[in-house]
Amino acid sequence: CPSEIPKDKLYKNTDLSLLLECLKYQMRCPDSQKQALLTIYSICQQREENVDFFREIGGVVFVYNLSKSSSHAEVRETALFILGTLAEANVYCKQALCRRELFSDLTDGLMQQDSPLTQRRVAVYLISVLVANNRQHQFQFRLIDVSLHRTSFPLSGKATVKPANITQLFQLWTSVSSALCGCVNNPQNEESQRICVSAFPLVKSWLQQLSHPQAEMVQPICSFIAMTVANNHCAQESFSIVGGLGTLTQTLIRFASDASHSPLACQLSVIMTKTVSACITDNPVLVSGLAGYGLVPPLISLLSSPILEPQGRLIIILALGHCTEASGN
Repeated sequence: CPSEIPKDKLYKNTDLSLLLECLKYQMRCPDSQKQALLTIYSICQQREENVDFFREIGGVVFVYNLSKSSSHAEVRETALFILGTLAEANVYCKQALCRRELFSDLTDGLMQQDSPLTQRRVAVYLISVLVANNRQHQFQFRLIDVSLHRTSFPLSGKATVKPANITQLFQLWTSVSSALCGCVNNPQNEESQRICVSAFPLVKSWLQQLSHPQAEMVQPICSFIAMTVANNHCAQESFSIVGGLGTLTQTLIRFASDASHSPLACQLSVIMTKTVSACITDNPVLVSGLAGYGLVPPLISLLSSPILEPQGRLIIILALGHCTEASGN
């Protein structure tokens, strides 16, 4: 009986039903559809049961179809974003979206060079949500993701974009990097790590292009490296063999020289130090090889930096411990 349903819940259900109808009958009014989608997002953020109701009345399926069929880029982008937030908030919604058809549609769109960069970035966000803690569906995305990771790198010769779009390209590449990290380490997936190893030669070249500290580049690169080599000796060895570990260490030494007077250089030096540690953890051979790079003095200098935070100090001490093992002390 409706009188037994709390009024606020009844009102929200009615609102969601009306908003869904609005979406259906405003196909020629992108502004109205976008506003309706954002209002749906706001209501669904308030309670998880609102997401359940919206899914049960066919709202999730309609929004998915809208993300494919709308002729307006801003509507497609908003629809994809809404799907991501709904899947993030509700496991049943996530399960409903984890279909081969959806992954196929999204990956096809990602590889279309004429797709708007913002739409591609939001599509990556949606896929990241769907593959998180979902080993079964990680495989459907990781191959295309590695390819997109290569071609979306802002300084890549293949990434031909207008200067006005360079910020959006950075954002797309960062999103793809984050999605790949989820595929290899949420949960840890050795098969995904093996596939990501194929990108190591390119990652080495990216490190070589870091002429000065850039957080928007260093953080995604280091996260990708760390997640790919984590608890995986074969991946660690592969990164070292292609020269990646040496290049990473040399870049770290260069950044560390500015850490005493540059907060950004200090922050990124800590991130790179943590990545170096991930590359050699529980691998005595690589620990021994690290001694030849002369890393200890820069790390000691970094440790004495007045702007180094306590957590960063612990990371540096751990790396120094590895180097001490390597020197036989």
